[in-house]
Amino acid sequence: MEQLLYLTDLFDFYGALLTEKQQECLRMHLFEDFALSEIGEELGISRQAVHDNIHRAQKSMEEYERKLGLVQCFRRERVELSGIYEAVDALRQPGNEAAVNGVLERLLPFLGREREVED
Repeated sequence: MEQLLYLTDLFDFYGALLTEKQQECLRMHLFEDFALSEIGEELGISRQAVHDNIHRAQKSMEEYERKLGLVQCFRRERVELSGIYEAVDALRQPGNEAAVNGVLERLLPFLGREREVED
């Protein structure tokens, strides 16, 4: 599961740098959960070609990550922001709920969360 999440993060950051065919194969594989044969049928290529496209795409994105480190930086920032979120939430006391909620609401988009802060 962790590998799938990592590959998804790589695709989010570096997917635009792949060929159109690699993007399509990965998109169907990662986000639509298509089997290799289903992807091949959809794109009019062999199952082996799908496998090769996905493998080359993964290697390319891993190389970009090795050189640029954007996913690693993104993950470190998420961990740090989560810690800040929890620290601010712990400061909640009677009388400052609105101020704490305001700060937490501003942090939510950076944490990939969509829920509203509870009073």
